[in-house]
Amino acid sequence: MTRGRKRKYDPTILQHIDQTKIPNGIYWHRQHHFWYTVYVDGKSRSKKVADKTARLSDLFRIADELSGLDEQMLDYMLDQFEQSDKFKSLKKTTQDDYQYCRRVLQNFETKLGVPFAQLNRKRIHRPIVQKLIDELAKGERARDGSYPKPTPAKANHVLRYLSRAFEWGINRGYSSENPASGVEAATERADPRMPELITMRAVIALWRRRGNLPSRRKGSLSPYLWAVAEIAYRCRMRNVEVRKLSDADALTEGVYVDRVKGSRDNATRWIPALREAWDFLVQRRNAIWAKRRRPVPLRAEDRPLIVAEDGARVSKEALKSVWARGIEIAMKAKLITDAERFGLHGLKHRGITDTAGTPDKKQQASGHIERRMVPSLRPRSAARRTRWRRG
Repeated sequence: MTRGRKRKYDPTILQHIDQTKIPNGIYWHRQHHFWYTVYVDGKSRSKKVADKTARLSDLFRIADELSGLDEQMLDYMLDQFEQSDKFKSLKKTTQDDYQYCRRVLQNFETKLGVPFAQLNRKRIHRPIVQKLIDELAKGERARDGSYPKPTPAKANHVLRYLSRAFEWGINRGYSSENPASGVEAATERADPRMPELITMRAVIALWRRRGNLPSRRKGSLSPYLWAVAEIAYRCRMRNVEVRKLSDADALTEGVYVDRVKGSRDNATRWIPALREAWDFLVQRRNAIWAKRRRPVPLRAEDRPLIVAEDGARVSKEALKSVWARGIEIAMKAKLITDAERFGLHGLKHRGITDTAGTPDKKQQASGHIERRMVPSLRPRSAARRTRWRRG
């Protein structure tokens, strides 16, 4: 659990204690002069753990002893789930997502003054989980009391994680019910922001220029970002699909797209813009490998297209960070406003929308199994439905 707000200096604490190093979970009673901790047993309670003569080393030892997970806590069950064979059999991306959700629960402070993960899991019922999801969906609260950036997707990830963890716990005796079952999910925005074509073109051109600047110079950008954006748009790809690309996906006819989320795999024919972006990424990767003297894998599928500066396949977090910086640079250049921000997934929607041909061809190009999942074919209003019927 991370530390909350910084502790204020307390003159009643004896001078032999460095107040900047007091461990998390240990508190000083100003009136009676002793050290205590807080735990939850139906409601928040305090417990004395040391008198005023305790040294800083004593407080750290006590904190270590208290950090052992109480078997009644929710976090104890989550820890057991994370160590189970069932968890280890999940995909790496799913494991990372579940570990992230657990950290969210460990850091989300309840009105009892303790993290949600430290609650007694037998006292967690559906209304409590519903309130958790509603609060997470609001996002972080600003100083003026508003919630400028809602995070419904984050809330729904936590809800799915809790539901799966409790189902696992029920089958193994850690819980008698699943309080996450039947909880209403947060409402997510149906479509990510899709940039206008002329705006997208201007942004990609800016990223290309900034990528040519020397590394770490003010205003510079990762060289691969423009090519990633170009390929995502041309091939109508998701973030994970772009990151998975390797030399094995470069076919004679075009780029093979190994799609996720149940979508159908397909291929996009080569055109000059797509070929240029692909060749740029191949040359960049080969140059990095040669500079670092990395061995070149024999199998094409082991040669990732997009690599970081160390030559390894670019991670989700790295691409997310580079994309955020690219958007920030585009905003400073006044190519887009804050309301016009778009994600990589928005380029997939832009690509589907710009695909020429009938609705069937758009669906085939996007890889979606159902027509209703194709964003450019999804009616958003009564007027739009009328236009589609006329067409």
